[in-house]
Amino acid sequence: MTPFYEYDIHLPVKLDPSKKYPVVFTLHGKGSNEKNMYGLVEPLKEEFILIGIRGNLRLGIGYQYYDLRSLGNPIREQFDEAAKRLEAFIAYATENYPIDPAKRYLLGFSQGAILSMTLALTMGDKLKGIVALNGYVPDFVKTEYPLRSVREVSIFISHGEYDSVFPVRIGHETAAYFKDLSSRLDFHLYPTDHGVSEANQRDFLEWLKRDAGLA
Repeated sequence: MTPFYEYDIHLPVKLDPSKKYPVVFTLHGKGSNEKNMYGLVEPLKEEFILIGIRGNLRLGIGYQYYDLRSLGNPIREQFDEAAKRLEAFIAYATENYPIDPAKRYLLGFSQGAILSMTLALTMGDKLKGIVALNGYVPDFVKTEYPLRSVREVSIFISHGEYDSVFPVRIGHETAAYFKDLSSRLDFHLYPTDHGVSEANQRDFLEWLKRDAGLA
C-alpha cells in the first residue's frame, strides 16, 4: 500500500530490531508543514518514533489538510476525507514500522489539533493519547460523527491566553467537553498568542514521556 500522505519519519538511532516503540504522529497547522513540527518533538527522538504527516493541499509555501469556508467552518467533504485518510495512515505506519500499537500518540497544532481531537473521538482507545495545542472540536464532529469512548485515552490540551485566532474561551470550552468524557485530561493555559511557548513544549514533552512509561 502506498500511503496517501507525504511524511517525515525519524527512527531512534539505536534502534533495537526486537522492540516495538511508542510513536508520535505530528499534524501541523494551516500553511505549515511536517518539518516545522519536528522541532517540537525532537527531544523524544531517542525513545519514540516520530512521524510528521504533511497535509495534501497546498497553501502558499505550506500545506493544509482541509480548507475553510470561513474561520471555524471547514469544508465538510475535505474534513471528513482527512479524518478517514489520517486514520488509514496511522494503520499503514503501524504495519510498516516497529510501532507499539498500544502507545500511539497524536500531537497537533491548530488545524492539526482539531484533527487530533477528532481522531481521538473516532478512534477511541486505538490511540494511547493526544496532545492538542490551540484547537477545538467542530460541532458537527460532536453531533454527527460516530464517536468512541475516550475514557481511557490520555489527553493533553493547551491554549494561549491571548490567542488571537481561537480565543481562550474556546480552550476552556474544549477542555470542559473532554472533562466529561475522559478520566485522563490535562488542561493548561499559557500566556501566549496562537503559538507554542517553551514552557508549553516542556510540559507536553514531560507528559508524553510519563504517559508512555518512560519518565
